Amino acid sequence: MTLEMTYLLWSVILTFVLIMIPAGDALMKNGADTQAGARDNVPEPSVFNKRASRLSTNMLENMVLFAPLILIANATDISTENTVLGAQIFFYARLAHAVVYLAGWPKIRPVIWFVSVIGMGMIAIALF
Repeated sequence: MTLEMTYLLWSVILTFVLIMIPAGDALMKNGADTQAGARDNVPEPSVFNKRASRLSTNMLENMVLFAPLILIANATDISTENTVLGAQIFFYARLAHAVVYLAGWPKIRPVIWFVSVIGMGMIAIALF
């Protein structure tokens, strides 16, 4: 497996963890019976839960862009220093983004997000 595919795997694992954070929080606050039902009358989510939900959605949106780039590179046998570095930048920036987003630190979050976009851009440029 290429390093790019390894970082895709780690990114999938990170995505799963980020999906589980708001789900686990809601389960603890609302109980299993409420969460297992239709959830039509659940209490208003906490600020943390809303933030964690936005984070997981943001990660999914970025995975929609990152995963095809890695899969195209893998399918076309393109693996360069730039594609590896781009995958590493994406993963570690997304990990930092998750910590910053959950902590609620303003202003630095979009900068870290943009760093992850640079990583995707490095991969995309290598595909041309």
